[in-house]
Amino acid sequence: MWGFESLLPCQSCCGRGWRAERVEGHGAKAVRQMAQAAKLNNEETGAGASFSVPGPISKLAEYPKRLRQFMHDVRVEMRQVNWPSRQDVWSTTIVVTITVAFFGLYFAITDWAFSKASIWVLNYFKK
Repeated sequence: MWGFESLLPCQSCCGRGWRAERVEGHGAKAVRQMAQAAKLNNEETGAGASFSVPGPISKLAEYPKRLRQFMHDVRVEMRQVNWPSRQDVWSTTIVVTITVAFFGLYFAITDWAFSKASIWVLNYFKK
């Protein structure tokens, strides 16, 4: 299935698992909600259907539905994106440009200094 899975918790409190005999009372509501969500998920995906098409044909047949679901999920997620303002983009671009120029100059000077030092050392020991 394309997109994101359900955000329902898969465990009750204290990490003891979600089965009804373990939660005994205080998490029974959560167990019922998860069971209902699983049932709805099975109905939506068709997992409970009695007829199934074998192998690649079923994957090919469900491709348009999966693509439609993926595009829907993309639209939902894109609505939640916090887009920067024009001023934010300009200011961060200027900061990045100045930083790259500074480090470019720093490494150019460092490279020049080390190359001169290595030539000096090689000439010193050559004699």
